[in-house]
Amino acid sequence: MPSDSANKKTASTTKKAPTAEQMAAKQQEISVTEFFEKNKQILGFDSRSKSLLMGIKEAVDNSLDACEEANILPDIEVRVEKIDDEDYHISIEDNGPGIVHRMIPNVFGRLLYGSRFHALRQSRGQQGIGISATVMYGNITTGKPAHVQSKVEGEYIANSMDIVIDTKTNRPIVSNDAPFVWEGKEHGTKIEYTIKGRYITGKQSVFEYLKNTAIVNPHALITFHDPEGKKYVFERATDMMPPRPKEIKPHPEGMEIGDLMKYSSNSAQKTIGAFLKNDFSRITDRLAKEILEISKVDGNKSPNKLTREEAIAILGAIKQVKIMAPPTDCLSPIGDTLIKKGLMHVLDGLRPEYYATPVTRSPKAVNGNPFVVEAGIVYGGDIPSDSQVQILRFANRVPLLYQQGACAITKAISEMDWRRYGLEQRGGKGIPFGPAIILVHVASTKVPFTSEGKEAVAGFPELQSEIGLALRLCARNLKSHLNKMERKNKTHAKFEIVQEILPDMAKKAADHLGRPVPNLDRTITRIMNVVWVEPSVKKDGKTKRTFTYTVYNYTNTVRTFRLHAQLPKECLKDLSLYSSPYFLDINDEGKANWEIREIQPSTNVTVSFDLTGDMADTFDADDIYFSGLNPVMVMGAEMLPGDWGIKGMEIVESADDYVTEDDEKEEEEEEEDLDDE
Repeated sequence: MPSDSANKKTASTTKKAPTAEQMAAKQQEISVTEFFEKNKQILGFDSRSKSLLMGIKEAVDNSLDACEEANILPDIEVRVEKIDDEDYHISIEDNGPGIVHRMIPNVFGRLLYGSRFHALRQSRGQQGIGISATVMYGNITTGKPAHVQSKVEGEYIANSMDIVIDTKTNRPIVSNDAPFVWEGKEHGTKIEYTIKGRYITGKQSVFEYLKNTAIVNPHALITFHDPEGKKYVFERATDMMPPRPKEIKPHPEGMEIGDLMKYSSNSAQKTIGAFLKNDFSRITDRLAKEILEISKVDGNKSPNKLTREEAIAILGAIKQVKIMAPPTDCLSPIGDTLIKKGLMHVLDGLRPEYYATPVTRSPKAVNGNPFVVEAGIVYGGDIPSDSQVQILRFANRVPLLYQQGACAITKAISEMDWRRYGLEQRGGKGIPFGPAIILVHVASTKVPFTSEGKEAVAGFPELQSEIGLALRLCARNLKSHLNKMERKNKTHAKFEIVQEILPDMAKKAADHLGRPVPNLDRTITRIMNVVWVEPSVKKDGKTKRTFTYTVYNYTNTVRTFRLHAQLPKECLKDLSLYSSPYFLDINDEGKANWEIREIQPSTNVTVSFDLTGDMADTFDADDIYFSGLNPVMVMGAEMLPGDWGIKGMEIVESADDYVTEDDEKEEEEEEEDLDDE
């Protein structure tokens, strides 16, 4: 046996590895799927109810994107079936272009894999995470694979397969891969998966998400089957497809050093001058030379040899030259008319009193990415008046249902003083109270979300400022309407008294005195002293409206003025405007003008026209304007905004600007006559 001294010697020669070596032995690569598997909340899968909704949202977003890229009117069917207390079977089917067989596993079974991440254009999905994350979540919560079916247009055979994601390698595991005949289906994709979730109703429900999706995607037909077997159909409101956004080159504004060096190392250009001119948007040959002169960088040098110091100098020079904002054909805003159409189509059950004319702002840029802000307000009807207004938030035509308080849209709404626009707001800050719904949509090539879950928009100053400006313009439209209705109601009451009570009193007095009933036209005219524009609408089916404006001259003077209206451009083909003797002209934007010449006191004339088409109901009969008269004496129409550019008739900014010597003389004579009487 070895001695004790030998044992001690052996132990002393066997030393432990250094701590750093032990730690190094434990380090290993983590796949992106494994990371998100352990951090599901980052993707929005942080509760059972939210997880169920997020999966449906990602699939519907992909379906809408695919249909629009293929110029197909979307027809999407969503079905939620309850299996037990927590397990739900979800299926989403569309009529898109389909997915080729070899790409199906990667699209649904691999995170950070897609076609839109590097494309600088507006789209709902960009990161290549959403639908594959849904498949992953279903795999890990229920152990069941997702089932995918897809058929490409023009092919007789469709393909189906089951997909599970290997979280260690971020690769799909495919089983039951087989072709089949999809009867009655020309093209499209269907995904089915089982997920642990909780189906709820209310503000953050699947139904609410699909309803809001229908508002900003009025070209889509969405059918929803809930777990109780009820069927809801959000009908297509229009056959007009949104303009297809084009891919653009990166814009140098706000670019970081690393971005510039990455672009230069991957450039196919031979010189830095050509690199600046051809690899970025809005950089002309003149601007490229100016940037190189300021930065003192050799423009003939190869771009892949650009140094860090030269990149810093170029970025500094870019800040000193004036570069146009990025092109905006990479965006697809909804547009004023379609926002109103979507709101009317979905919110018709609330019977709103007024849809404030939606506002689409001019495009701006933040960090080199172009964006557009749109806003709309719905007021009155059956909308509750004793609670906070409902806020509908959208980004790239996708509803944002969570993290409302952290969103730049909510912050912009809360910072406005809504009291001046007719809504209640305690302390002049916070979400206002009143019978209103506020809609805000942000469209961008890269919406700055606060997280990968895409639930709230980050508060960049440029973005929040544009949201505030859009809301103010829309709120002014609402305030103008409320003021007009208040004046109109008061004048209506006066009008009814004059038109009904005075003739009745005159008749009784004449009968009592045995004299003929006097003509009260001049007296009524003198008391009213307004030009009255009375609108009426006649509906003929779903797609035809007849608008009639009766104009009364309740003044003592012959009047000549113009009426103006912004008609839906989509209805211009079938207009009956031209038959009206008062019709003047109409431009390509739908701005129509009528001229009413020498309307006599105590008389009236009628202007009438038809609108035909899906957008006919988006024109509000109350949205009529006038020019050429003192605004104080006109009832039922608003003064024409100064940006219309109408020639031949003076446009004024306020009532005081239009008080002429004749008006003052006439008012003095009328006051003297009334004193005499």
